[in-house]
Amino acid sequence: MGGLFDIPNLKKEREEKEKLIKEETFWQDYNKANIINKEFLKLKKVIDNYEEVENNIEMLKLLQNELTEEEVKKELLNVQMKIKELETTVHLKGEYDELNCYLEIHPGAGGTESCDWALMLLRMYQRFCEKNNYAYEMIYETPGEVAGIKSVLMLIKYPNAYGYLKNESGVHRLVRISPFDASKRRHTSFASVTVTPEFNDFPNIEIKESDLKIDVYHSSGAGGQSVNTSNSAVRITHLPSKIVVTCQNERSQLKNKERALKILKNKLYEQQLNENQLKVEALKGQTTNIDFGSQIRSYVLEPYKLVKDTRSNYENSEPDKILNGEIKEMLEYNLKNIKK
Repeated sequence: MGGLFDIPNLKKEREEKEKLIKEETFWQDYNKANIINKEFLKLKKVIDNYEEVENNIEMLKLLQNELTEEEVKKELLNVQMKIKELETTVHLKGEYDELNCYLEIHPGAGGTESCDWALMLLRMYQRFCEKNNYAYEMIYETPGEVAGIKSVLMLIKYPNAYGYLKNESGVHRLVRISPFDASKRRHTSFASVTVTPEFNDFPNIEIKESDLKIDVYHSSGAGGQSVNTSNSAVRITHLPSKIVVTCQNERSQLKNKERALKILKNKLYEQQLNENQLKVEALKGQTTNIDFGSQIRSYVLEPYKLVKDTRSNYENSEPDKILNGEIKEMLEYNLKNIKK
């Protein structure tokens, strides 16, 4: 299991961080110490898992003459699964990979077709969460005029949720025979997906009340008896940045406002990080496009069936399964093969 698993160097890095953690002055700078401690725990987990796989392989070698062919196959399959999980863990090493994430969907131009496509994507991610025991919470959902959705924001809660789903950000393209076209013509629809980490704190982010425009309105989603009978939903516009956030899932206007403010801080902090990254890349002579201007994946239902990711060249000839939430294999493949 060489190559990807450079265990000697990982062990050396773990030992260096362990020495730092044991120093008396380590926790004086809490933010720096917390980052180092998290890195240490990640390294420890990778090394422990690697050693467990090695022990299982050695044990299997010792017992292979005592096991039936069926038992050997079963044990080998278990080892292969653990190696695959370990490979994925190694790739989940981004600074924010371990966090929960917000997932936002907006239809592109095309009216009802694109709104329906946005809803199909939402259901894909909801079913993925349900199949893999990811908890999720709908923050807001705006229905389309005829069908589908105009916009939606959900919070996905699971260890490494952002790490797994971060590569979903971008434009998703659907090709199908339209159910809304009486002539049964083939249509192409687009929708954008945005995945951002749910940050635990927001250093240097201050919001002035005078910079906010706050609107309240009837909630349009699930939320109990008060839905559509009181102005519980809240929309906040941050005037300097033009960022707009909405929350309608809480039962009271006050709680929706508190939640919306937290989401706004999250967006402002993300914007700050992106600006800092652009400055660093400018100094290095690099340029990066951080908007949703590039198509990342196509889902073709007609005249043939294919899902293809343009960044990793991942292909799947069963789009119905993908759209039914069976995307874990694709997420892990992209995690390992999309070049940063």
